Amino acid sequence: MEFLRYATHRFRCRAAVAVLTALLCAGALGARAQEVNQRSAPKADDYEDWTSPALDTSHLVAAAPLVGEKDDLADFTRELVQVQWRSGDPIDLYVIRPKGIEKPPVILYVYGHPGESDRFQNDDFCRLLVKGGFAAAGFVPALSGHRFHDRPMKQWYVSEMQETLGASAHDVQMVVNYLATREDMDMSRLGMFGEGSGGSIGILAAAVDPRIKVLDTLNPWGDWPEWMAKSTLIPDSERSNFVKPDFLKTVAGLDPVDWLPRAKTATVRVQISEPDTVTPAAAQNAIAAAVPATMTLVRYENGKQIYDALALGKTFDWVKARVGGQKK
Repeated sequence: MEFLRYATHRFRCRAAVAVLTALLCAGALGARAQEVNQRSAPKADDYEDWTSPALDTSHLVAAAPLVGEKDDLADFTRELVQVQWRSGDPIDLYVIRPKGIEKPPVILYVYGHPGESDRFQNDDFCRLLVKGGFAAAGFVPALSGHRFHDRPMKQWYVSEMQETLGASAHDVQMVVNYLATREDMDMSRLGMFGEGSGGSIGILAAAVDPRIKVLDTLNPWGDWPEWMAKSTLIPDSERSNFVKPDFLKTVAGLDPVDWLPRAKTATVRVQISEPDTVTPAAAQNAIAAAVPATMTLVRYENGKQIYDALALGKTFDWVKARVGGQKK
């Protein structure tokens, strides 16, 4: 009983302190809460069409961006900017700029699922991005990293593939819209690098947005019937759900195999490393066959070829060379 009275007393004290703290902070927190609610509240006229990578069949309105932390290093600056145009889906956008260049060209980086934004917080990685006088912007796709929340666990990137691809292709274009409002980058020289599903998203976005002047992809996903049937990313216990005609119908209109020939720019490279069990060989072959003669196709057949092409910071040289850098 003595312990119970002691515990009750401590609980009441803590509750009193919490109430007092809340009252003291109410004024400061109220304005912030109102701002967050205004940014998160759905708009009556919002509509998003996930069946198309184009924005003209959707109506997305961007909220005012929130600038968070800013790192000022010797050779670059890094900003964390929260952008949002979809209720309940704020996006952490990292903007990295080299020092000493007023308006550098910019490369947009989208890595595939599963992925986090940690790489954009790594100083050495950021130095690779700005090397040669380039700005960089990066975010994670829909339902990846910090963008997966308030969902039942049975819903994930592949089970909601129409949403993840359609929404992320829209995100690329909305991010470009935001970057175009800034005056510290040369948006006439915009490139994009995408890896895995990020490569697929890049293909979809480049097919509908001519502002992306150069696109480089590494192991993009595609050829959905074959990919769903054999990709090692899908647990065998769930695979039967994704090879059904009804499911395949939902993603058929978002297949990079079909969109590659429609890219608004011919300055596109598709890199395929073999073997890549996430994208099975038959799907890789279908993607390779879809690359027009006007684009560049590279296939790495072994680890040495991959290392020679991509190691030691050479991964981004191709897209940078074609966007055109600006030396300090």
